[in-house]
Amino acid sequence: MTEYQPPGDPDGGPSGDSSGTPGPAYDAVVLAGGAARRLGGADKPGVRVGGRALLDRVLAACAGARTTVVVAGSRPTARPVVWAREEPPGGGPLAALAAGLRHVTAGHVVLLSADLPFLDGRTVRGLTAALRRGTADGVLLTDSDGRDQPLVAAYRTGSLRRELAALTARHGELAGLPLRRLTGSLDLTRISDPVASFDCDTWDDIATARARIREHGHVLDEWISAVKDELGIDLDVDTGALLDLARDAAHGVARPAAPLTTFLVGYAAATAGGGAEAVAEAARKAAALALRWEEEANPGTTDTGTTDTGTSDTGTSDTGTSDTGTSDTASSGAGTGDGAPDAAPDPRPDA
Repeated sequence: MTEYQPPGDPDGGPSGDSSGTPGPAYDAVVLAGGAARRLGGADKPGVRVGGRALLDRVLAACAGARTTVVVAGSRPTARPVVWAREEPPGGGPLAALAAGLRHVTAGHVVLLSADLPFLDGRTVRGLTAALRRGTADGVLLTDSDGRDQPLVAAYRTGSLRRELAALTARHGELAGLPLRRLTGSLDLTRISDPVASFDCDTWDDIATARARIREHGHVLDEWISAVKDELGIDLDVDTGALLDLARDAAHGVARPAAPLTTFLVGYAAATAGGGAEAVAEAARKAAALALRWEEEANPGTTDTGTTDTGTSDTGTSDTGTSDTGTSDTASSGAGTGDGAPDAAPDPRPDA
C-alpha cells in the first residue's frame, strides 16, 4: 500500500463532481458475507478500524445512496439499510450481487465490499460522476498492483442485470461462479486508486489500516468522522476555523479555555437551530472575544493598545497597575503557568 492520503484526494483517487451539484440518484449494494478464512473465520465486517466497524465505515462512504442494500445476515449498523441474503447462503459474490439487485431501483448502482477502511464519500461520488460522463457499463478502481477491484465500482444497473441473466441461462445458477465471469463481459473504465481500493483480507491488513489512520497527517479528519458517526451527527463544519478558535482561546486566555470554548460554541450553535452557519457564527463571535482578551493582556501591540492604553482609562488605572502591569501579565505572561499566552502550544496538527 502506498503512503496514505485521504480517499478522494486529488492525488489519491477520484474526487467527484467539482461543481458540488448532486448527480442522478444511485443505489448501493454492499457485500458483507463470506467466510473470512484468512482472518480465522472472524466477523470481518465487525472488525474495528479507528474505533468503527469496517461495515459502518463503508456505509458512511455510500451515505448518499438512495437505497443501500447489505447482503449478509442482519446486524446493528450506524445507519438504516435494507438486508438481503443470497441463495444459497455462502453462494459467492455473483449470487450475492443478484440478491442485492432485487432491491435496486436506480439506474446506477455502487457495488462495494464491506472491508474498505479508506473508502469515503468523495471516492464514491467520483465513481458515479465518471459513470455519468462516459458510456461504459461500469467504472472501477484498480489497486497498487494495477489489479481490478470490481467491488469498489459503479455500474449501470441494466448492464449488470443483463449479464447476470446471461450467466444464469448459461450455467443454470450463479452460486459458485467467480466475479470475473461478470466483469469480463462488461465494458469498464478503470481509475487507479491504491488507497480507496485497499481492502482488509488478513490481520496484517487490519494492523496496517489501524496504524495508517494514526500516522498520516489527517488523523484529525479520521477522528472527527468517527466521533460524528458515533454521535449520529451529520454536519460538515469548518474544522480549521474551530482549530483557530481553540488556538486563540489557548493563547489569549488560558490553555483550558480551548476545549471549553469549542464546547460552548457547539452548544450555542445547537440552541440557535444547528447547522454549519450557526457554528460559523458562534465561532466568529468567540474568536473576536478571545482576540479582545489577548489585546488587553498585551497593550501597545494592537490598535486597541495604542489608542486606549495611552489614555487615562487604560494607561493609569486598568493597565498600568492592576490588570496587566501586575496581575495578568507580570504573574502569568512572564511565568510558565497555564495562563501564559506565549507558552501555550498551537493545537492545530499542521502548526
